[in-house]
Amino acid sequence: MLQVSYIRDNREQVLERLAVKNFKQVGLVDDIIVLDSQRRALQISSEELQSKANASAKQIGELMRTGKKDEADALKGQTGAWKEDIKKLTEDLAAVDEELQQKLVLLPNLPHASVPKGITPEENEVVLEHGNKPTLPENALPHWELAAKYDLIDFELGVKITGAGFPVYKGKGAKLQRALIAYFLDEAEKAGYAEVMLPLLINEASGFGTGQLPDKEGQMYYVGMDNLFLIPTAEVPITNLYRDVILKGEELPVMNCGYTPCFRREAGSYGAHVRGLNRLHQFDKVEIVQVVHPDKSYDVLETMSTHVQSLLQNLGLAYRVLRLCGGDMGFGSALTYDMETWSAAQQRWLEVSSVSNFETFQSNRLKLRFRNAEGKTQLAHTLNGSALALPRIVATLLENNQTADGIRIPEVLVPYTKFEWIS
Repeated sequence: MLQVSYIRDNREQVLERLAVKNFKQVGLVDDIIVLDSQRRALQISSEELQSKANASAKQIGELMRTGKKDEADALKGQTGAWKEDIKKLTEDLAAVDEELQQKLVLLPNLPHASVPKGITPEENEVVLEHGNKPTLPENALPHWELAAKYDLIDFELGVKITGAGFPVYKGKGAKLQRALIAYFLDEAEKAGYAEVMLPLLINEASGFGTGQLPDKEGQMYYVGMDNLFLIPTAEVPITNLYRDVILKGEELPVMNCGYTPCFRREAGSYGAHVRGLNRLHQFDKVEIVQVVHPDKSYDVLETMSTHVQSLLQNLGLAYRVLRLCGGDMGFGSALTYDMETWSAAQQRWLEVSSVSNFETFQSNRLKLRFRNAEGKTQLAHTLNGSALALPRIVATLLENNQTADGIRIPEVLVPYTKFEWIS
């Protein structure tokens, strides 16, 4: 959530940056500025009357002590009228503040100056490409056929048990999943992240704190009886560990990682681009999250991007890094890098990670602060990234490493899988 003071003092810049995100409700900015002006005027009036009432109370006591009862009674009448005015101002202030908050949460975060203009994924900026795209024989199979051939993943069993988008991993397919999770967690620990195990259900306050609510209700699974949501990503519970927390400056950066299943009610569609593991309603992911000093957050973003890239390099996957354009970015992000791996069988790039800097957008909602060098509280910056999301990693590993003899397991995973081949 943007800070009202920043919107008020930088109206033109706010409108300019929102335009990069293709945000159309420009009148909302002026509505917020007007409501903020009303709120401050009501606050000043209330404080002035309260000051008069407090001074009057002291004066009444002095008059009563000196036997001037009539003057005291007259002043009591005036004070009573002031208190009624204060009550009305308090009610008006609460109403204006509520309307202000409702409008504030509709504003997305402002994109960083480096974010390119654009609306569609095709307008994202390719920052770099790494590795050579593998060349497969003409009879190469896509991962969903490989999964069936080697009995690794059963999509139909998942439909039977739950529905489409909930696969069942079997045998070496299940072991490959477990190996990837353990490998990603171990690499995160080496990079300085402390592992946490987290609830898979969140309350409304947690969803609001990281920006999923009220923006993404339709994408999350809702448990109505308990008013809880299944997590769309571990980012939500990890970041909410620090909701309403004031950190010491020397505690920064705070670095956490965690593995969780993730649940997303993304709209279903048809075709090869969403077939097999390409789009799921439940999937596994290792998430890395940092809470950092505002002066260091963009350096940290580059470090987090480099960490994700190192995982892809170690797995031997060709990949590219995209800087997302304004229209393709998330609601709360100031700058996002997407990492995509090359699927040799499908002949297309598959997104496997997003790494984002939210600046103070989440911390303002979370009331996540730290004490700076002057001892004053200040909003921290929050960042998170997938390191990594498993489904499309598994898809590209299966497809790109297929041979006539079977599917070769990347060397870094063999200590975890305990096997070198799927055959």
